[in-house]
Order: sequence, then structure tokens, then C-alpha cells
Amino acid sequence: MSDGVTVLVGTTKGAFLVSAENGREGWKISGPHCGGWPINHVIGDAGRSMIWAGGGGDWCGAGVWRSADGGQTWELTKFARGQIDEWAANDPETADFFGWTPPDTKFDGEVEAIWSLNAAHGRLLAGGKPGRLYESRDDGVTWQGVPAFNDHPERESWNPGAVGLTVHTIVPDPKIDGRYWLAVSAAGVFATDDGGKSFERRNRLDNAESCAGHNHPAAPRDGQTGLCVHNMVRAPGDDSDLLYQQNHHGVYRSADGGRNWHDITPGLPSTFGFPIAVHPHDPKTIFVLPLNSDMDGRFPPDASAAVWRSRDGGETWEAMRAGLPQEACFFTVLRQAMATDKQEKAGVYFGTNTGSIFASFDEGESFNEIARHLPTVLSVEVMDAV
Repeated sequence: MSDGVTVLVGTTKGAFLVSAENGREGWKISGPHCGGWPINHVIGDAGRSMIWAGGGGDWCGAGVWRSADGGQTWELTKFARGQIDEWAANDPETADFFGWTPPDTKFDGEVEAIWSLNAAHGRLLAGGKPGRLYESRDDGVTWQGVPAFNDHPERESWNPGAVGLTVHTIVPDPKIDGRYWLAVSAAGVFATDDGGKSFERRNRLDNAESCAGHNHPAAPRDGQTGLCVHNMVRAPGDDSDLLYQQNHHGVYRSADGGRNWHDITPGLPSTFGFPIAVHPHDPKTIFVLPLNSDMDGRFPPDASAAVWRSRDGGETWEAMRAGLPQEACFFTVLRQAMATDKQEKAGVYFGTNTGSIFASFDEGESFNEIARHLPTVLSVEVMDAV
């Protein structure tokens, strides 16, 4: 494991580790890992050299890869079979040639891919498509479903987003065991305070009058935020109930654990975007990357890239452009593809669908490209050395 910072990158062609051994200089790339699977999310625990990667799809099935040696070797726990398994099962000769053996899967027909991961208090959680949640108590070796969510009484009313009904964000409380939040596209925010025995939907908008006049299908209405949440983060602090979310149609802040959401979009160049990140030490500093709109190409407004930063919890915004392409920039940054490190001078990282990783080591003041020509980047997380 690196002595510095490791950027954990999920892509359409496997997981990659972008590491700097000395501070945040001299970046090196390792990968692709995880058998070239589409990897939607990668997380890590540097103290134990553990890394987990969730992904899959129609061809390979759904599963979580895990590494106990910092990414040198990997093992797969497969949740559900894919087309390759059906093909191999029906062609024993070819299956034998490739060394294929029937996978041990317990969620066949239930989940298509794993979209999100998070770990806290000895509980590893995995969010899946379509709208499934799983839990492991042994670092991802074995898994079980979370019935209170998977069989939620309102489940039939949940509408899928453009990529289907996905549990794409899991936010645990670092101090309170059994307390965590989920974001589901397009069913909104859910919270549990009892370790997943029950879930409450939390989408109430406390300043609905500010959203009057919007006729976009994903816009807030009926006193609720739009239910197509793109990403959600929890602000730092042992007893923090401060959450932020980037929605399909706006950016919102909640000071009470999601029970009430406040529209903080004014000042941004668009209402549309995918990722949001929060400063690791300052609960009022957040970062978003607006895109022009869902119907106009989903690239930076005016084809000029900028990370927009707020130092006051979204009351005001400023565009941070230094080091980013300012002309003919048509990349997209997806919902899980921006994160911060935990350094004293916080770093901000994001990945693009054109295969670049950009990093700022001065809290967004300026950016550098630390990796390029990767496959389409689906997720970015940062693992700081202990």
C-alpha cells in the first residue's frame, strides 16, 4: 500500500489504483483489476489494506470483488449469474477450455449489478440495481439481503432513473452504529436509525416556494425535492446531521438528517449535475460540477469546465477553473466520480467519461490531470494512508 494517497477508480473496464507514495506527487497507475468487469464503485480501508469493488452487468453478472493486500490480489463474491454463466453452462467443452466453474450465487434473478459500497462499524453495505440493498459482516465474503428495504411497502411506486432503479449512494454515520442514509434514483432519500430494520423516506422540501415555475419532469413538486437524487454526502462532525445532495434538478442542503431539504441551487450556472463532494474538515465547504442540462449533451456549460465551490453551505458559489479545459470541453463527470482526501490542505478529485482524473491539492483553487486515457470513469474515491 502507498505511503501517500491512493485514488480508487471504478471504470467500464475494471478498477484502477492511482497512487502517490510521497505526498501527492509522482502518480502511478495500477490496473485494470477485477477481471475487467464494469466497476461502479471502489472503496478502501487503508489501515487493513482492504479494498472492495462492486459492479457487474448483463454479461458477467453482479458481484463484489475484495482485496486484502492493497490491490495486489482479488477475490470475487458473485451475487448473481450473467450471460457468460448461462453460455458456459450450456457449452461444457468451451467452459472447460476457459476453466469456468459454476459460481455459487444466492441472488439470481434479484440483482443485475452492484452500484455502491460503504463500510462502517463492521458492516459492509452494497447497493444494487434494481433497488436492492445487501449487508456483509465478514468483509464481503458472505452477504444477506436487507428485507426492510428490499421489501419496502412503497417499493411498487418507485420509478427508475435513466439507468434503472439504482441504490447508488450509501452514507453511514461514523459514530452511531446502525444509522445510515441511502440515495436511490429515482425514489429519493431513505434513512434508517435501527440498523436496517426500518427505513423512512426523507424528501421534504422546506422552501418549496423557491421552486415555483419549474416544469421539468424531475423538478421538485408537491412539497418534495425531485426524487431523482444523483449523489449525497454527509458533512464532517461527530454529531453532524448536515447532508448535501446533487439532484437531477438542483442542489439541496439538509441540517436535520434529511427530514427537511433546502434548495441551494441559486448562483450555479445550471440545475443539472451528477456529483457532489464535501470538505473533510469544513462542513460548509462543498464542491459540485454542473453540466449544461440533461437534454443538451450533459457537458460543462459553454463547454468550459469548472468545479463550483461554496464556502458557506451553498449560500454563495464560485467557479474554480484554473488548470481545467476552458474550450471545447465536452466530457461528463458521473454521479460517483468526485471525492476529497483527508489531508490538512484538502485535495479534490474527479474523473471523466473521457478517462481523465483531475486533482486539486489546494481545496479547488487549481487542478492538474494526474491520469489520462483510462476507460470511462464511473467512480472516484480516495484512500489516505494511515
